[in-house]
Amino acid sequence: MSDAPPLFYAEFAEQFTQLLRWRRDVRHFDRRAVGEADMCALLACAAMAPSVGNAQPWRFVRVRTPDIREALAAHADGQSAHAAERYAGQARYDHYLSLKLHGLREAPELIAVFCDEQPEAGHGLGIATMPEMLRYSCVLAIHNLWLAARLRGLGLGWVSIVDPPAVHALLDVPATWSLIALLCIGYPADTSDTPELEQRGWQQREPWADRVFER
Repeated sequence: MSDAPPLFYAEFAEQFTQLLRWRRDVRHFDRRAVGEADMCALLACAAMAPSVGNAQPWRFVRVRTPDIREALAAHADGQSAHAAERYAGQARYDHYLSLKLHGLREAPELIAVFCDEQPEAGHGLGIATMPEMLRYSCVLAIHNLWLAARLRGLGLGWVSIVDPPAVHALLDVPATWSLIALLCIGYPADTSDTPELEQRGWQQREPWADRVFER
């Protein structure tokens, strides 16, 4: 087997750009089950992510218990209602209430992603001055998983309207783990290359060049 790196041609580059464009934060799922082989493939792709010191601090908790799933969904509903209060008296209040912010009840697969803040792997390399690099490494693993899901026709929704300590308690994980994400995974009820929040008039995508600065 050759150790030479593969060559990625223009056709692949265009397909990769399309993959990035079609990666969506999915909130509407149909009920089809996701095959176990696909789930294993997604997690294997996630584990290929770069990590500080090669610490591999990501910890994936697959939620299989119906009562825990319902508790997470009810918790997210409560947090969403609380978050709506910040828009009270504004035109955005009703708009916010009209948005579907999670698919915790519908998605066939739920995964909570935690960061082990004290991993044995990596031996502390790269985190003396920026310990948050461990969490950034976990985010990169999630992005790998997200693209791998889209490649297989699967959707992923990142639920952020949760209180980390509450999720930590519900899932009974070690004290040294910090919640990074609660992910819904399944086949999307519909697909689009336009983010749902853009479709719904909440926020348009702005030019990338407006976020680039020089010094």
